[in-house]
Amino acid sequence: MTARKKKQTPWAVFIAIILGMIIGSSTQKGTTLFGLDIFSFVFPVYDLFGKIFINALTLVVVPLVASSIITGIARIGDEGRFGRLSAKIFGFYFLTSLVAIIIGLFFVNVINPGSMINPETIATSVNISVVEKHLVTQESTKMTDLLLQIVPSNIIDTFGKGQMLGLIFFSLIFGYCLSKQKSQGAIALKGFWQGLFDTMIQFTHVIMKCLPIGVFFLVAKVFAEAGFSSLQSLGLFTLAVVLGLLAFVLVALPLLLKFVGNVSPKRHFRAMGPALIAAFSTSSSSATLPITLDCVEKRAGVSNKISSLVIPLGTSINMSGSALYECVGAMFVAQAYGIELTFMTQFTVVFLALITSIGVAGIPSASLVAIIAILKALGLPIEGIGLFIAVDRVLDMCRTTVNVFSDSCCAVLVARSEGEANVLTKEISNEVS
Repeated sequence: MTARKKKQTPWAVFIAIILGMIIGSSTQKGTTLFGLDIFSFVFPVYDLFGKIFINALTLVVVPLVASSIITGIARIGDEGRFGRLSAKIFGFYFLTSLVAIIIGLFFVNVINPGSMINPETIATSVNISVVEKHLVTQESTKMTDLLLQIVPSNIIDTFGKGQMLGLIFFSLIFGYCLSKQKSQGAIALKGFWQGLFDTMIQFTHVIMKCLPIGVFFLVAKVFAEAGFSSLQSLGLFTLAVVLGLLAFVLVALPLLLKFVGNVSPKRHFRAMGPALIAAFSTSSSSATLPITLDCVEKRAGVSNKISSLVIPLGTSINMSGSALYECVGAMFVAQAYGIELTFMTQFTVVFLALITSIGVAGIPSASLVAIIAILKALGLPIEGIGLFIAVDRVLDMCRTTVNVFSDSCCAVLVARSEGEANVLTKEISNEVS
């Protein structure tokens, strides 16, 4: 029954996208009859229900990101066998995600998809001068003030205001300290955060059931504002993301496998075939986890000791493809609204994409939550996600596939660094097991 729902969801979203494009364009702002704007009443409806959906997504940001980071870090400390592997695992996680984000930043700056949108057609409910003033204030902030934002004095206030830098710092340190505690109270506290994380995953699932409705209103709003001219920017945005993902998965990761792991990238692609197909079709790295483990152990030859630690952990906190997408998405929104981002601000985008990708749940379209967190941190318009949500579902399938492949590469690299000699040494048949 669950599998059937997953198969139906993409079609519902695709139908909502098509209907949003057609109905939005048919009720475009400024359409007059006898001198009257006959569709003036429709746009506020699109805007209202689109904002309700964005508010629902924003609602889960703070508890989901905090509980995900805390449980992920605490889980590491619970692994008694972990020891020296922690530095290697996190080193590869950090390296692959950082490379992915930089590749995404390169393509979004070169292609500049947001420049195809006229800011005047979409800035009806956004005060751009206020956004720019916020960014200028951020850029002129002294290092001491930045440190004060990262290390807040009142965590309740930080949670309430959704200040992501302070939230992430607190969650990282809290998770680390919690992992060192063995008392009954600490065990109960771990159970609380795990329970909160599981609940917020379910909460996100409930919101995602309304994804087709939310997508319809957000897409209809964009097309009612800009018409089919917005398709050009959507196409360029999709191109920037896809080129970034391809460069990462076909160039960057194979280079790491070849020169760091000293294994055949071609054999690894063949070994991970079933998992990549499952990831693309389900758009969920969590749902693909059993198949990924099976491929890494039985087809790639990584020991259970390594794979049973690296793959589940990577499913929770190593989202390289999602990190690339978050970076491109945030940059696209800034470009679309005509907001110039300096090198320092773009560096902040890279940092936030790197950290928030830790808190991305392994479920379809969960990266939208992380992008909202980045936009909030930068003071950019949250409603900007409506500019690219029409292509989010397709790109979700692509980035999930990249996430799964990146996790498997990290498992291979860790196994090779531990001296495992049987990794990717046998030929893989074309059979999908």
